[in-house]
Amino acid sequence: MLVLGIDSSTQSTKAVVADAEDGEVLATGKAVHPVGTEVDPWAWWRAAREAVEQAAADAPGPIEALSVAGQQHGMVALDEAGSPVRDALLWNDTRSAPQARALIERYGAAELAERTGLVPVASFTLTKLAWLAEQEPHHADRVAQVLLPHDWVSWLFAGRPQRACTDRGDASGTGYFAPSTGRWLPELLTEAMGGRTPQLPDVLGPAESAGRVTGFGSLDGAVIGAGTGDNMAGALGLGAGPGDVVVSLGTSGTAFAVAEQPGADETGEVAGFCDATGRFLPLVCTLNAARVLTGTAEMLGTDLAGLDRLALEAQPGAGGLSLLPYLEGERTPDLPAAAGTLTGLRGANMTPENLARAAVEGMLCGLADGIESLRRTGVQVRRVLLIGGASESAAVRAVAPSLFGVPVEVPRSAEYVALGAAKQAAWAASGSAAPPEWPLNSEHCAAEKIYQGEAVRHAYRTARRQVHGF
Repeated sequence: MLVLGIDSSTQSTKAVVADAEDGEVLATGKAVHPVGTEVDPWAWWRAAREAVEQAAADAPGPIEALSVAGQQHGMVALDEAGSPVRDALLWNDTRSAPQARALIERYGAAELAERTGLVPVASFTLTKLAWLAEQEPHHADRVAQVLLPHDWVSWLFAGRPQRACTDRGDASGTGYFAPSTGRWLPELLTEAMGGRTPQLPDVLGPAESAGRVTGFGSLDGAVIGAGTGDNMAGALGLGAGPGDVVVSLGTSGTAFAVAEQPGADETGEVAGFCDATGRFLPLVCTLNAARVLTGTAEMLGTDLAGLDRLALEAQPGAGGLSLLPYLEGERTPDLPAAAGTLTGLRGANMTPENLARAAVEGMLCGLADGIESLRRTGVQVRRVLLIGGASESAAVRAVAPSLFGVPVEVPRSAEYVALGAAKQAAWAASGSAAPPEWPLNSEHCAAEKIYQGEAVRHAYRTARRQVHGF
């Protein structure tokens, strides 16, 4: 049986056709998305159609099921006719930071963490809807239904049925869902939206179907899986289990692990999400990951391979340079208005090699802090699975083990979010009690001979305290 997994991410839609038995990828497709922190949701649908048509054309047989994984938190607000009332606000849009602070002041961080698993920051859907109600009430008045990006794409594949669907994984990133009960908190949404009561999608179980494909040629009749958020799909695609922490280095940086019990971290550092299997997914997210490396490479007049060479020629600690890589503001720590800061400049250390090294170390220090936050909430950390575009960097692979303090493995290069969606599709089509088990091939990262991980992290924390006061 062939299944299709779709990753509707920030930058593009990727589609993979896989064998449902072993996860072997047999065909792929890709289409880019517009750049920006607010995007017309129809652009995601056009990209999904293009990527799926590419993959389906190369598939060696009929596709019997598909599922969609999407970027979390995006606000897709629809009117009575099912059309967007405005462009969707993405997870990395920070304009709703004042609304996040107001929600914390109104309810208290501890209460919100207990009820929703989250302490609001500008990334979450709830804060974006509060912003919409305050700043664009004419649009808020027209909102009849609120979806997430994966809900929107799945709904269109299903032919726009009367009720849209979501899953508990993606729903748990909205700020108006209770992971402990698996239910929406519509009263929280209504208060944030000034009394408005938009319809919310039905929440499906991990292996339930969201319907069948309608109006898509050769895919018509294929089972549609529940879909999920990108991080949940990544964990499912990797087959992450107890003791595994997944660190994903894409547009954003994330560190997450599968847990048996829901979490409630009132500091807000760890988001208490649900996963795509019926369990939970405590997660720490930074806004700045791979872009730190690409931006530094451009500044140094080189490419990513050149950045690797420069960084590996420098000593650990970058000669005393520390980079706080908050180039687009930051989510963890919660600094939406911050900018990147380079500290420790001396005449002797102002070299391209040290700057390249500081970029790699600064990006990874933020994720190392995230792993410590997961430990604080009870997560066992035995190894790190390193994925995402920046995991291909030789410098990242060399530096990560000493900063993370545990063995680091890099799974073979693959689109694990799309693969997770494909695995979910296979699960929905099979009717099995558990998802299929697909093999994972990974490469162990050999750490550098010189270990100064704790010294580098201490310098990073000192720089943050000097600049931001904590």
